[in-house]
Amino acid sequence: MVAHTLRARVRAGMIDEIKAVARRHLATDGANLSLRAVARDMGMVSSAIYRYFPSRDDLLTALILEAYDALGEAVEAADAAVDRADLRGRWHAACGAARAWALAHPAEYALLYGSPVPGYAAPEDTVAPAARPPLTLVGILRDGLAAGRLSPPDEELPEPVRADLAELAAGFSPGLPEALLARGLAGWTQLFGLISFELFGRLNGVIPHRDEYFDHQTALMADLIGLPAA
Repeated sequence: MVAHTLRARVRAGMIDEIKAVARRHLATDGANLSLRAVARDMGMVSSAIYRYFPSRDDLLTALILEAYDALGEAVEAADAAVDRADLRGRWHAACGAARAWALAHPAEYALLYGSPVPGYAAPEDTVAPAARPPLTLVGILRDGLAAGRLSPPDEELPEPVRADLAELAAGFSPGLPEALLARGLAGWTQLFGLISFELFGRLNGVIPHRDEYFDHQTALMADLIGLPAA
């Protein structure tokens, strides 16, 4: 039992080290990971690394899962730190946490939201971690609706859009009005578009005051959704 536990600890340590080296490669080479290059940096023969990650895709998936969970934890913690009744404050906190995490981990953010990695298809087990930030934002909508402080917009949705949103809501938030979910999704996509524009240099030479611009844009999103002030 002791020997088995020791082997498990050694293996876990090696896996952590491999992922740490791989993250450094992400920062310099992007998502074009090479298991051979990672093994070389660790002083391992290339065949040894396959005992821990059978393929490049397995290593990418491990990095993606960790990144999604780290982003999700940051967004959830920021939301949880704000009074539940302060819907607008929760929205701003969650959005700000997503941006702060992205700016602190640009390579990991690019792996999640940058260009698709050629030849890589994310497996099903990445779906739940990826959903953590949007589900946090949906939780704000759901709480506001339940408290009577947020009303669904009075608008007619195109039938294909309404059907898609009804199916989506049924999977994770039954009863959430489709028109309100549509506004929430608009805010979510705007949030990550805004972060991506900043992180990938699209605002260079255009918007120098990034913090103020981000706050202004998230306020516009809150207005669109209908989030009231505290």
